[in-house]
Amino acid sequence: MVVRTGRLFAVIVMSGAYSLISAAFFVNLDAVDVAFTEAAVGAGVSSVLFLAAMAYLPAEEKPATHNNLAAFMICGIAGLLLVAATAHLPAIGDPTAPAHTHVAPRYLAESGDVLHIPNVVTTVLASYRGFDTLGETIVVFTAGLGVLLLLSGYTRTRKHKSRSKDEG
Repeated sequence: MVVRTGRLFAVIVMSGAYSLISAAFFVNLDAVDVAFTEAAVGAGVSSVLFLAAMAYLPAEEKPATHNNLAAFMICGIAGLLLVAATAHLPAIGDPTAPAHTHVAPRYLAESGDVLHIPNVVTTVLASYRGFDTLGETIVVFTAGLGVLLLLSGYTRTRKHKSRSKDEG
């Protein structure tokens, strides 16, 4: 539905609804931290950012004047490469998979004894992947700052008009 509709407002609403449904799936899978991020960034910040950007865009999508064959071919090739890459992944639940034999035992062993953090997920996010978490925080902060700038309504056109008034 998102791809077929020409109304930008409908696309934004459907994208936000999809993010909320995805967040509900993550809660059902006991990944509450991922669900919170999906709800906050996917449904919240992104929807507000897109709605603010929509104020600067026409309400209706212009009819396509170019051939989509090249885009379909690129997507098809990328999809085939991804499917081919999955042939080399270990089977689901394989106890000899690198994720289960390489770092997971270290995380489980060091979480309580060495780092004194009882929750293994918190250990991974705060200690071992601290820079990743910091990077994600910076991305969310930058997105929030972008939303605030868009909502302020200060655009290049408005800035140019205010400078023209000051000079004249």
